[in-house]
Amino acid sequence: MVVPEIDNILGMEVYATTTKGVGGKIKQAVDDFVVEEILVDGSKASVNGSVPSRVLSSTLQMQRFLLCNLIKRNWDTFIAVKNVAKSLGIDQTRVQFAGIKDAKAATAQHISIANVSVEDAQKVNLKDIEVHPIGYLREQMSLFYLLGNNFTITIKDLNLSEPEVVERITQTIHELNVLGGVPNFFGHQRFGTTRPITHLVGKALVQGDFEEATMLFLAKPSVHEHPASRQARQELETTKDFKLAKESFPKQLRFERQMLNHLFDNPNDFTGAFQCLPLKLQALFVQAHQSYLFNRFLSERIKHDLPLNKAVAGDFVVGVERSGLPMTNVAKVASNENLVEINAQIQAGRMRVALPIFGIKQKLSQGIMGQIENQVLVQEGIKTDGMQVNVLSRTGGRGGLRAVVTSVRDFKLQSVSTNQEGMSEAKMSFMLLRGSYATVVLREIIKPSDLISSGF
Repeated sequence: MVVPEIDNILGMEVYATTTKGVGGKIKQAVDDFVVEEILVDGSKASVNGSVPSRVLSSTLQMQRFLLCNLIKRNWDTFIAVKNVAKSLGIDQTRVQFAGIKDAKAATAQHISIANVSVEDAQKVNLKDIEVHPIGYLREQMSLFYLLGNNFTITIKDLNLSEPEVVERITQTIHELNVLGGVPNFFGHQRFGTTRPITHLVGKALVQGDFEEATMLFLAKPSVHEHPASRQARQELETTKDFKLAKESFPKQLRFERQMLNHLFDNPNDFTGAFQCLPLKLQALFVQAHQSYLFNRFLSERIKHDLPLNKAVAGDFVVGVERSGLPMTNVAKVASNENLVEINAQIQAGRMRVALPIFGIKQKLSQGIMGQIENQVLVQEGIKTDGMQVNVLSRTGGRGGLRAVVTSVRDFKLQSVSTNQEGMSEAKMSFMLLRGSYATVVLREIIKPSDLISSGF
């Protein structure tokens, strides 16, 4: 089954299911994509603004950190948090959150705000942003407290009858359940679909080529981006004239303009130009490249008919917490001697097969999977002995392990209906553990021919 070009570019080269996709579009309206965060104690942030009486042992007694439910609609998480901080008159670092949520969506999540009262938080007044105080905590919000997210998603413009929609979605979810879950690809948000170049920039950084990294970030155009941005990049790609680019790049490309200001004064200092970017953004590029390599490893595993819910000799396996979260720091390698025991643990839900997120601290798999991973690195021109250790360690490129599948919990096809134009709509809900992407589930259900027009 053919996958879209962008999926191939991002390393998602296969589907795990054989059913025909339903087609259709997501994110046609903000309420078509609802994300509600779930914490490790089972607390859920709600987009309707309701606040549980007790979350993470919060108390009404004044403590350092105020826990709140942040609801946003069509806001990037970082920009929303920045505006909340600005509204409160405080530094942005005093507002912390557990996970980044989709921008083009209605989302609810938990945030902590240092040294702010309930009364102050209630005064936040921003368009399409709500802040609902819950109580006080002794510690700030972090990834440690995040279990996952509940999604409620509507797919529109389905050119199928209602029974056909039900049958295809039901069969797709059945196939995923048989596999033990959906392949745990890093989803489109990790890279961007409008201009998917973050992993390419990361590859150049890993290889120590700052000029290549800088010019990719600044000058590689995309047919899907705004025409003014595309034209400015094309001109820079052709002329390499930083003075002209400084004048022509749209103001909204603020990171690009920071780099161009540096290059205007220091035309050959590409290292310095790239280091004008925030360290978190530099890290994002390196991590995107690692994510791309993981996607390729997983795609090749599926192509080679290696199981996702069963280990073979040489595979990494990781433990699983009672909550279902994989313990990627508790790992072992499957061998012929322990294979029967490990697979019994996998079937019991206490272990999962994992693949490497390749980095300076993470080795490749052994056995057949290790051979496949080495072949991918050769194809990608990655030399394991030539990695830029300083760049990687400074930007979080240590690596690690990631489970090959993630369970799709509590899936429910809530409704299938037909609109006035005779097109079907399907509304569904499901829960994913942290670090997994709803769009990866949706690509199996929809099997889009064009990601951009389908809303991805």
